Amino acid sequence: MNNEQVAIKTIYLSIAGNTLLAIVKWVTGYFGHSYALIADGIESTSDIFASLLVLFGLQYANRPADENHPYGHGRAEPLITFVVVLFLVGSAVVIAYSSIRNIYTPHQLPSPYTLIVLGAIIAFKETLYRIASRKAKEVNSSSLRADAWHHRSDAITSVAAFIGISVALLLGKNYETADDWAALFASGLILYNSYLIFRPALGEVMDEHLYDPVLQQVREVAQEVEGVLDTEKCLIRKMGLKFYVDLHTIVDAEITVRQGHEIAHKLKDTLKAKIPELADVLIHIEPYIEEVKRAKEQEE
Repeated sequence: MNNEQVAIKTIYLSIAGNTLLAIVKWVTGYFGHSYALIADGIESTSDIFASLLVLFGLQYANRPADENHPYGHGRAEPLITFVVVLFLVGSAVVIAYSSIRNIYTPHQLPSPYTLIVLGAIIAFKETLYRIASRKAKEVNSSSLRADAWHHRSDAITSVAAFIGISVALLLGKNYETADDWAALFASGLILYNSYLIFRPALGEVMDEHLYDPVLQQVREVAQEVEGVLDTEKCLIRKMGLKFYVDLHTIVDAEITVRQGHEIAHKLKDTLKAKIPELADVLIHIEPYIEEVKRAKEQEE
């Protein structure tokens, strides 16, 4: 199973899980008189649409290069991540607004059984987060990482609701709003997590240097190719789930242009074979003698 298939399969799991939880939260919150749980249901509902967006983004980003998009469509992935972050921010704002409104609206104490439902939800959402987070790291997907954080933020909201409802039930009358304050606190955590998701996606769009492990792997594989004496400049950009590499390679200055061309092709083929995540590699040949001369001039 390739990276794209792994990511898409994970998103389908997220959609199914979020749909189930949204229904459970809305029903339990309504009949159990828990506004924190209803707020939690609002977030899960937004998570469904966010996951559908991620699914679309991954499938679009996986489209092959064409005449108008010579580097492929991979930039769609971080752009979809931005939209997912907007969903998170929107959820936080809705939850905060609902919480503040409910704090000033007299209502019943939550039903005790809502705690049982919340406990199961927390365990389920944390499991989904760990699965999605592991897969996001495995395929290096910013949008899948954002979707994983949707699960974590949902779990955080549920933990806050659990604490708030527990306080309301333990202290009784006049503490009905404890779960509303808990939901308000959770909205702040969701906003903070939104920034944590947004920042690396922005770096990806700006071609920020974020891929040291890939760079090190490229240099190590290059050293294995016959005729490559060393590597110099190495620039890496990410497009969707793939990487594009610009690599300056040092070879013997006495070889022919044809030999240098053959080394470059062999190096490119070896890199793409041993590092499947590479979409393309641009090789620039540097003569070894010139490198030595330049180094001596710098020393002087």
